[in-house]
Amino acid sequence: MKKISVLLLAALFAACSSEKDGKTSFSVHLITVDPGHFHAALVQKSMYPDVDSVVQVYAPEGDDLQQHMDRISAYNHRADNPTNWKEKIFIGSSFFNEMISQKKGNVVVLAGNNGKKTSYIKTAVDSGFNVLADKPMAIDRAGFETLKSAFESAKKNNVLLYDIMTERYEITTILQRELSMLPEVFGKLEQGTAENPAVTKESVHYFYKYVSGKVLVRPPWFMDVAQQGEGIVDVTTHLVDLVQWECFPEKAIDIKNINMLAAKRWPTDMTLSQFKTITGINGFPGYLKKDVVQDSVLKIFANGEMSYTINGVHARVSVRWNYKAPEGTSDTHNSVMRGTKANLVIKQGAEQQYKPELYIEQAAGQSPLTEQVLQQQIEKLQAKYPGIALKKVKNGWWVTIPESFKEGHEAHFARVMEKFLEYFKNKNMPAWEVPNMIAKYYTTTAALEMAKAGK
Repeated sequence: MKKISVLLLAALFAACSSEKDGKTSFSVHLITVDPGHFHAALVQKSMYPDVDSVVQVYAPEGDDLQQHMDRISAYNHRADNPTNWKEKIFIGSSFFNEMISQKKGNVVVLAGNNGKKTSYIKTAVDSGFNVLADKPMAIDRAGFETLKSAFESAKKNNVLLYDIMTERYEITTILQRELSMLPEVFGKLEQGTAENPAVTKESVHYFYKYVSGKVLVRPPWFMDVAQQGEGIVDVTTHLVDLVQWECFPEKAIDIKNINMLAAKRWPTDMTLSQFKTITGINGFPGYLKKDVVQDSVLKIFANGEMSYTINGVHARVSVRWNYKAPEGTSDTHNSVMRGTKANLVIKQGAEQQYKPELYIEQAAGQSPLTEQVLQQQIEKLQAKYPGIALKKVKNGWWVTIPESFKEGHEAHFARVMEKFLEYFKNKNMPAWEVPNMIAKYYTTTAALEMAKAGK
């Protein structure tokens, strides 16, 4: 940990030299707690006007902290638009209690071990901290109940509790939502059936991946579902959020109107050699032995699917994790929203060069959509999204989108932070956000319970 000590001294010097009489003009002072996931660093890939450049970091000693500091250092030293973060680090087994007692900031960022995260959230909001948490904020039913209490505590203490929903800022998803609100194009959302849902969302992810231009080093606990959470409560958080956000825009969801119909889970096999490649560790830690077969294959319950109704609309959500993407590919997202006039479809396959693309397809049994009507409706959206256009294809129309709107996943973290800061500064978080976060985690944890029961 010598490298971290040097960084700490430098950060302390820089922080002292940047303050005058111990006061700053910033309204937000970040605290990073136990940054075990790379998303903790991505929140700091950009600077923000209202956020102090001095960030308090509380963590146990270990590789997770070192890798976090390396990422922040890389952002600070990049040639193009470098950041200027100054990390002040507290290292020790009592790091969380010290964070609570010292209270050197007002916004806690949590992106790490999900087995501990819900407890961290509850204690932080109980102590008067605002919290920006990576997903998932709960990985089982007990965690969900704790999370509900945390939201009650946040309201009582007048603090924000918010999760990082980056997929709301993907342009194809944004336009899918926008088009679904144009009855001349979409009609109305179908109710669907269990066999043919009105909404489907599917994503494929990979353990071996590049982040900020480098092969991502995964902490070994990331492969332990007791600490990371199963796939059906992890990545599906984004997909369930999008079902709510797109199908019922700006409307609060009551969990009484969510009915889980079916759910299943299955493992991804990872060899010891593959495990070593992405963690740098030669053997499986003791806490993973429960999931190892034949002494060399780790079974990770990273895959899951759920079928449910929400406000009477049938939805199906599924996630798969493979080890490594085929050459030229990456994580993918596919989505269908079925309307009475058209279907809005996001594809990300070989035909799309593994980049998300949005299509408007004619709904079966409906009068043909005319290009004139579609062009008129697209022109309405052009005022908000300049340069979008339609191109006729075999099964309908391709919505072409200027490259300037295609920021990429890592840039979306800044968008989430900007939204959080808006809510923090203006006290204007919409009334539907909290009930919909509760509904989202109810859905994922209910799916896990059903999948484990084999129903």
